[in-house]
Amino acid sequence: MQYKKVEICGVNTGKIKVLKEEKKRELLGIIKNGTKQERAKARDEMINGNLRLVLSVIQRFTNRGENLDDLFQVGCIGLIKAIDNFNCELDVRFSTYAVPMIIGEVRRYLRDHSFIRVSRSIRDTAYRAMQAKERLTCENNREPSVEEIAKELDLPKESVVLALEAVVEPVSLYEPVFSDGSDTICVMDQIGDNNDDKSWLEEISIKQALNDLSEREKAIIGLRFFKGKTQMEVAAEIGISQAQVSRIEKGALSRIKASTQ
Repeated sequence: MQYKKVEICGVNTGKIKVLKEEKKRELLGIIKNGTKQERAKARDEMINGNLRLVLSVIQRFTNRGENLDDLFQVGCIGLIKAIDNFNCELDVRFSTYAVPMIIGEVRRYLRDHSFIRVSRSIRDTAYRAMQAKERLTCENNREPSVEEIAKELDLPKESVVLALEAVVEPVSLYEPVFSDGSDTICVMDQIGDNNDDKSWLEEISIKQALNDLSEREKAIIGLRFFKGKTQMEVAAEIGISQAQVSRIEKGALSRIKASTQ
């Protein structure tokens, strides 16, 4: 999805105005201290000048099958909340404060439309906890701990953790978490594997296949599938990047599979 080719909610994203940080500060000051008419005008300009920020956030959720128009509108609600609650006295860029607010609003929407059903009482506790988290974040300019949220709600810490975990949406093993332009690292690449691929490797002519690999490839395959280490752990042990480990691993497995077919 490219900015210049996207139509969302009737908005041509290629023509979205982008405000400089100094202008944002000026508008936020007017929103806080101006007259009613000045505040309304500044608020509208601030919203319209940060729509691209919303677009950049919802792009993270484009692989979930959700309607982009819906996500964009939900993201705008998060943007408005950020504008209304931003503290101009803090030395923090507006985008630094707004992005988590927008993400939180989108995730809340996705949880509400999840296929997994959670009991009403647990869901209510989770929403109260999320509201408390946003409130404490705004007040203290940092993310609160679980203990602080529990104290704010006068609930046991365990109840807060259970509720928040219950409404977290499932993540696909194939969801990308990093890309360097040529190789994409997915969630499954960051999980140590002690069973599936190990069993598969043991069922083929492993010795002959491994003999055709380079020493580095043998080391990576051994660490990944016989010692169950993650790509991040392998990268640290060998002294290369995770993207390189992913690239070498995929190439080695492709050759092993080809040689045993």
